Amino acid sequence: MESTLAPVEDDAVELGELTSSVGFMLRMTQTRAYDQFFAQFADTEVRPGEFTVLWVLGLNPELKQGTLARTLNIKPAHMTKLIQRLVRAGHVTRTVPPEDRRSVLLSLTAAGKEHLEAYRGHFLAVHRAERVGLSDEEMATLLVLLKKLNFQEPPECP
Repeated sequence: MESTLAPVEDDAVELGELTSSVGFMLRMTQTRAYDQFFAQFADTEVRPGEFTVLWVLGLNPELKQGTLARTLNIKPAHMTKLIQRLVRAGHVTRTVPPEDRRSVLLSLTAAGKEHLEAYRGHFLAVHRAERVGLSDEEMATLLVLLKKLNFQEPPECP
């Protein structure tokens, strides 16, 4: 049987209660942010996760790999593969401290620092693009709420 219904256009798709779901709305926002990231880095091999790791290591030299993984919510197996790529690219060094052979300390190489500096402006432009349509006050409120949802803010006592 042939349908007599007209196809639904992109701007007319009904989402119902999904628009009240924090998880769904965060996922939609995340995909839009990734689109902006990839548009800014279209002609490069820069990836959001890798650049974020480089950024954090630039701020925290000799950070334990496990601490970095927990901080960025990256599964240990994924973190290991990501770090291997960054080591092969010459951007990160791994050091095993003699006092704790189970730990791996990560630092940027000189090439990693240069890479970070070369793309810092593009990375910050993505963050400015994420704010389109939001006032400074709205953005500040959004960040406070997101930090609460990420359990970075202590719960309020009654």
